[in-house]
Amino acid sequence: MPITVYGIPNCGSVQKARTWLNGQGLAYEFHDFKKAGLSKDIIAAWLKVVSWEILVNKKGTTWRGLPDATKASITTAASATQLMLDNPSVIKRPVLCQGKTVLVGFDESIYQEQLR
Repeated sequence: MPITVYGIPNCGSVQKARTWLNGQGLAYEFHDFKKAGLSKDIIAAWLKVVSWEILVNKKGTTWRGLPDATKASITTAASATQLMLDNPSVIKRPVLCQGKTVLVGFDESIYQEQLR
């Protein structure tokens, strides 16, 4: 089953994930969502598996740079989806998809468990 890694190439967590996948000999497609963009359908597929609270990185600089009113308005999957479409950098990276599996962030032990 094919693996797709969503993120941006200069992100440290994305680099760690890609290095780990390469080290395991696992083929994957990399989707740079800053260059290739994201669709509502892609985010909707992620939201079937993980909550928007996990996908929106509230510790990142993009979130911290948002106006307080914008932050306060993100209370539902719909509002979070629009935020992620408008500001892909607010998404916790990487997002790895394989079939119905969606992993957010890089954790080697979870990758080993889920991708073997």
